[in-house]
Amino acid sequence: MAERTTMYTQKNRIVYLSQLGLLVAIELVMKLIGLGSVPIGPLSMSFLTVPIAVAAILLGPFAGAVTGAVFGITAFYECVSGTSPLGLALLQLSVFHTFMLCVTMRVLVGLCTAWIFRLVLGASKRKNLSFLIGAVAAPLTNTIFFMGYMVLFFYQTEPIQALASALHATNPLAFIVLLVGLQGVIEVVVSGIVSTLIVKVLSRLLAAQQEIR
Repeated sequence: MAERTTMYTQKNRIVYLSQLGLLVAIELVMKLIGLGSVPIGPLSMSFLTVPIAVAAILLGPFAGAVTGAVFGITAFYECVSGTSPLGLALLQLSVFHTFMLCVTMRVLVGLCTAWIFRLVLGASKRKNLSFLIGAVAAPLTNTIFFMGYMVLFFYQTEPIQALASALHATNPLAFIVLLVGLQGVIEVVVSGIVSTLIVKVLSRLLAAQQEIR
């Protein structure tokens, strides 16, 4: 009996890692083929939070953190390579804070998405509502953490002040609203809808697999 339980646990671990690996691969492919982000001005409208939301909701906080880290590492690479002019300018000011901005904030996105989903599910007991709120939480927290950290540690720097001046932003809040603007709303709505649909389908498939076992 104990041996059968151990084999079952190992099989579950392999399935979990396979599912996580697939979501990480999807995240990287989306980034490589340009499906994950649409450049708009100094920032990009990002849909890379979709795999993060799916991982966080279906696989838990660790998977959310891993996919968030992958997103963040690709973003940091863009800063280092100069693909992102704004990112390169921030990197030249502080490698540490740019890494925190790109990577650590995205890890927090994955963690918070999983926690928010579990909190809503535990309080409401309604899966569909929890899926929707969890799915929306990923792009929303991504915007909040990214812009919040940027304003907190880079707002008084020359590149950000130049950008704020170009946007006619007179304070940090106005800067965030003007910089994110409509693209932020579209990102949250589209990513939230897509993530919800994917999670609903995959959750049914996973439930069916569990019944078969």
